[in-house]
Amino acid sequence: MFRRVLIANRGEIALRILRACHELGIEAVCVYSKADADAPYLRLADRAICIGDAPAKDSYLNISRLISAAEIADVDAIHPGYGFLAERADFSEVCRDCKIEFIGPSPEAMRKLGDKVECKRTAQKAKVPIFPGSEGEVEDEEEAVKVAAEVGYPVIIKAAAGGGGRGMRICRNEASLRTNLRAAGQEALAAFGNGAVFIEKYLEHARHVEVQVLGDKHGHAVHLYERDCSVQRRHQKLIEEAPAPGVERKKIDQLGASAARLVKHAEYAGAATVEFLMDANQDFYMLEVNTRVQVEHPVTEAITGVDIVKQSILIAAGEPLPFKQRDISVNGHAIECRINAEDPERGFMPSAGRIEQWEVPGGPGVRMDTHVVPGYRVPPNYDSMIAKLIVHAEDRDACLRRTARALRELRVGPIKTTTPLHARLMQNSDFAAGGVDIGYLERLLK
Repeated sequence: MFRRVLIANRGEIALRILRACHELGIEAVCVYSKADADAPYLRLADRAICIGDAPAKDSYLNISRLISAAEIADVDAIHPGYGFLAERADFSEVCRDCKIEFIGPSPEAMRKLGDKVECKRTAQKAKVPIFPGSEGEVEDEEEAVKVAAEVGYPVIIKAAAGGGGRGMRICRNEASLRTNLRAAGQEALAAFGNGAVFIEKYLEHARHVEVQVLGDKHGHAVHLYERDCSVQRRHQKLIEEAPAPGVERKKIDQLGASAARLVKHAEYAGAATVEFLMDANQDFYMLEVNTRVQVEHPVTEAITGVDIVKQSILIAAGEPLPFKQRDISVNGHAIECRINAEDPERGFMPSAGRIEQWEVPGGPGVRMDTHVVPGYRVPPNYDSMIAKLIVHAEDRDACLRRTARALRELRVGPIKTTTPLHARLMQNSDFAAGGVDIGYLERLLK
């Protein structure tokens, strides 16, 4: 087992990993930028090291500074959390070269599944359903037009090296494809340092259903069932729930088996999420693989009882998975609301600043993952998520009612947050019925 782990991240996920390390008897070293110098969770760390100025490129994205901090603190391993460097194969490779264990997949497995084009190729070999489209990145405009004509419009342009909606364009005809191809490539280059794009068939009115998977270094892989992440704005998730409402048991079994088979085929060790889009007939197609722990992992923890963060650490330390697929079952229903420092009434404009009022909900089945305390100042430099409200109950109806109650108890001010929007959604009849598609929220807010 590791003696000491460096947490190469910030905010609520840094605190989540810190707590997991301490429960495993491992010392936790936190790094921080100058913007996060007053973050309260740093007081809980066994050691905290400043790695640079507020811009992420000077701190949380600076590999050399992170490695220097790891060497100064004499750590055995680095946990990247999510975002920042979590899905950078070169970071995993540098850790390996420096004899520091990367708590996540090998660079080889990450490249197989993290690059969207290579992931499609790997999925084909593992017999996982994928969207029709280009076999790899499109070389030029004429190739893109040819592919689109073969699969039929609408199509979607995607960045090979990233996600989150950047480098992504929906095209409903040839003129739109020609116009958007260059713009998507330029956006992908600016965001990910790689301008490669590919073309896929676009699925109208799809649901976003994903599967949590764990693989170990001994060739074993299991799935922890599915989550529905269809409530999104600009391809960014706002609400996640597990299990996915209204999906046939047969389809769930097929989803889970496909996801576990893909991860095993890639010889992947660690936590991963295989994301799918599902049509009205509940036929599904692989979207991408997130080669890290996900923001929404707590809803899966709530329904399965598996501590995904602890398991990722144990897997990296060489431990075999302590359970087989038959040992994992689903208990009840869970919903996660991402509490972002944004104003939904003003186009989700970021709302940084000092938090004066901070009253969090409690009671049975209510969990708050957050690093915020009264007086905390939300910096403008990073992602706007400040907390995650996770609610678990015996079934979905009870979970909706409990989530609505918890949202009423959550008080944050004077900054704006997404809390009122979440409260509105809990009372919305379409959401309550279950099975909304990924365009639902944008239609609701028009």
